[in-house]
Amino acid sequence: MNILFIGDIVGSPGREAVKKLLPELQKEYHLDFVIANAENAAGGSGITPKVAEELFETGINVLTSGDHIWKKREIFEIIDQEERILRPLNFPAGVAGRGFGLFKTKSGLKIGVVNVNGRVFMEALECPFKTAKAAIEELSKETKIIIVDIHAEATSEKVALGWYLDGKVCAILGTHTHIQTADERILPGGSAYITDVGMTGPLDSVIGRRIEDVLERFITGVPTRFEVAKENIQLQGAILDIDDMGKARSILRIQRKVT
Repeated sequence: MNILFIGDIVGSPGREAVKKLLPELQKEYHLDFVIANAENAAGGSGITPKVAEELFETGINVLTSGDHIWKKREIFEIIDQEERILRPLNFPAGVAGRGFGLFKTKSGLKIGVVNVNGRVFMEALECPFKTAKAAIEELSKETKIIIVDIHAEATSEKVALGWYLDGKVCAILGTHTHIQTADERILPGGSAYITDVGMTGPLDSVIGRRIEDVLERFITGVPTRFEVAKENIQLQGAILDIDDMGKARSILRIQRKVT
């Protein structure tokens, strides 16, 4: 089974990259399932019903998110009903939406997807290790194919979760920093791992935002509105080859430029 995980989609440039590049990736790698982190897909921060539907129409099967999931109030219109949109699992009980789900490929194979936020240098939530483990135990009753999106700032926290879940899931994939790392590997227990799958959006930027806006903030310390950049658009992510026992055969980093 071939699964594509698309790195954090940033604004309209990121959505355009998905529209233009996903069809060729589908053909080239014979993809069975596509997951994308879309917490920055609407205007660079948050997601709306319209943007979510736009992304589903491209062929994405599941949208994960992170700390910016609540930035657009419109998300509350659909987060409880739309099972294909996940918010971080480790928000407190009773929060709208869901943090994991069981999905099917076109051929009927079941895939579990889990979305957790890290806690280091981020807002305090419940433990991502314990909450992820509980979700995985539940999903494991239905499928051996489980993918985890760890949306976190600290590389150490992502690496630690990778070792913690090795052998229990197909893959532990990091998001949030928008900078693709070069540490993709198959861990000893058979789980694919990468600290960050990268960003889908404008590469000539500061993690998706206009360079001049961010420089002004750093140099002057004065609050500045960060607009989404528009140059050198790329789709970044990782392609997983998973066997029938839920073990990863390979993980391939991808970077594709919109021409």
